[in-house]
Amino acid sequence: MTQSGSPNRHLLRLWAVQFLFQRDYNRYDTWEEALELFLEGKKRKMSRKMRAFFDERIDGVSMRLEELDRELKRNSDNWDLHRMGGVDRNVLRLAFFELLHCSDVPPVVAVNEAVQLAKELSSEESGKFVNGILDNVIRKLDRPLRQGVPKEEI
Repeated sequence: MTQSGSPNRHLLRLWAVQFLFQRDYNRYDTWEEALELFLEGKKRKMSRKMRAFFDERIDGVSMRLEELDRELKRNSDNWDLHRMGGVDRNVLRLAFFELLHCSDVPPVVAVNEAVQLAKELSSEESGKFVNGILDNVIRKLDRPLRQGVPKEEI
C-alpha cells in the first residue's frame, strides 16, 4: 500500500469525514468541545504523527471551507452543495483539500481514498458520484498523478 494510502491514514480520513459531517449539522458546541467529544476513546489509538495527520485534515478543510466549496461547485455540474448528501459533500471537501493542498498525497490516492470512503460511509452510488467529480478535477492538476512529495510515514 502506498504511504498515503496506509491503513492508519484511511482510518484517520474516515474519522476526519465523520467529524466534518458532524460539524456540518451540529454547531452548538465549540470546535474544541466537539473535537474532544469526538476523539473520546480514539485518542489512545493515535500516535502523535497520526494526530498531526488528522488535525491537518480537519483544520485544513475548516479553514479553507469557502475555497473548497467554490471548487466543489465549479466541478460539480448542476449540483447545489446543499442538495448533495452530507457524507458526499464532506468526502469531497476532504479530497479537494488533499488534491489542492497536500503535495505529499498523490492525486490518485486522494481520489481512491475518497471513493472508498463514500462507499463505506454512504453507498455504491456515492462512490460513483464522488469518482465522477474527482475524475474531472485530477485531469486539470498540474502535478504527477501517482507521486507525492514524501513525508514521514504514519
